[in-house]
Amino acid sequence: MLHTTCILLFFFLLPLFLPHGTATLNLTLPGQHPDPEALAAEVHRMVNASMGRREMLVVTEKEVASCLTGNPIDDCWKCDPNWANNRQRLADCAIGFGQNAKGGKGGEFYIVTDSSDDDPVNPKPGTLRYAVIQNEPLWIVFPSNMMIELSQELIFNSYKTIDGRGADVHIVGGGCITLQYINNVIIHNIHIHHCHPSGNANVRSSPEHYGYRTESDGDGISIFSSRDIWIDHCTLSRCKDGLIDAVMGSTAITISNNHFSHHNDVMLLGHSDHYLPDSAMQVTIAFNHFGEDLVQRMPRCRLGYIHVVNNDFTRWEMYAIGGSARPTINSQGNRYTAPEDPYAKQVTKRLDAGEGEWSGWNWRSEGDVMLNGAFFVASGGEAGTNYQNAYSVEPKNVDRISLLTMSAGVLGVARDNNLGMWTRGPNDGGVYFSDNGPEYTGDMSWSAIPLPPSPIFNLLYAFLALLCLLFNTTTLTTLL
Repeated sequence: MLHTTCILLFFFLLPLFLPHGTATLNLTLPGQHPDPEALAAEVHRMVNASMGRREMLVVTEKEVASCLTGNPIDDCWKCDPNWANNRQRLADCAIGFGQNAKGGKGGEFYIVTDSSDDDPVNPKPGTLRYAVIQNEPLWIVFPSNMMIELSQELIFNSYKTIDGRGADVHIVGGGCITLQYINNVIIHNIHIHHCHPSGNANVRSSPEHYGYRTESDGDGISIFSSRDIWIDHCTLSRCKDGLIDAVMGSTAITISNNHFSHHNDVMLLGHSDHYLPDSAMQVTIAFNHFGEDLVQRMPRCRLGYIHVVNNDFTRWEMYAIGGSARPTINSQGNRYTAPEDPYAKQVTKRLDAGEGEWSGWNWRSEGDVMLNGAFFVASGGEAGTNYQNAYSVEPKNVDRISLLTMSAGVLGVARDNNLGMWTRGPNDGGVYFSDNGPEYTGDMSWSAIPLPPSPIFNLLYAFLALLCLLFNTTTLTTLL
């Protein structure tokens, strides 16, 4: 009886001492949309409106129609011939659950002039690391092509936009991007690849604070307990762990117009099957191209509501969309092209659950195009009214999906991309970098170093042990 009481006391007190402790007692997250079905319907209304405008203008105004794609994000800003001088207009163009991500809108422009990353504790002015840790909103731009090889995780502060339009910008190395306990970030038009674990070092996260970081996973973008995040028109490949991971109560996220390739575990949404705050996670995955040499997790979901809309899946080795712990997966208007392997034709994969359990999970497919034998195993009850009416025009035409995803990834021809260059001048002759390269190997990552026990946790366990001992002593005294 006493042993059981100690265990219960331990699990009651432990969350109060952890950074996410209060979240475990509150399943309503800041930024959570109260009606995700209505927002899914709104996304399709916007797509259909954009497609309708394009089809109408093709006949009447060919010059205007040439810039319209039907993609509501791109059509929002790309048809402005002066967009390069009105860059912050981009912040008004997001759709889906991350539509309120304003990034650095309203803030000053910060020009990255130095591609080095020599000191993660005291970064030099002019570097990207110096920009992303500042407290005020910043719209971060690049006057020339550059490769930024990170020494440690690039830890962001809130209200930042990385706008790589007009330059060929690559982020590689240790980390890479970490969004932790923050909000309102836009990452646009950046190559992110060959990210490997880093850590066991001090890293600055704001002008006032730096701290010791244990070893990271080596994700391309790690979203940890953050909200109002928009990742758009990036090209991601060849990282040690995930390309994009969102965990620990993160929500209000849109992942759009990106190109993913050459990777195993592409995208993880949800920390664990038992971390209940992730049941409030809401993510929109729209207009992306899941390209060559991808294996699985496009995405792999736990709990939460995931809207997968108008993406192009070009083969996979194991499965495209997987999940556990009863997530809601709303798949609409995607093109799924199965691999040649006859045992890998299924789009979906349920993990850690038998059919008797997962048959009640709400996994839906509507307007999806299935090619080369691909098939989606749906489950759950009948969809609600909002879901049934999500389309005004069902996107079953393959050409429609091709049009919506044709510009996925970094915009333009990266090796000749002066349009919208921040300096408005010719390229500075910097080196251009291609996505073509060797597969990621363990030789490209730092060696794992055994981590010493954290002194904070040692003190925590000592405190709990003492508290439990006093509790048991009091109980014994009472009994005697």
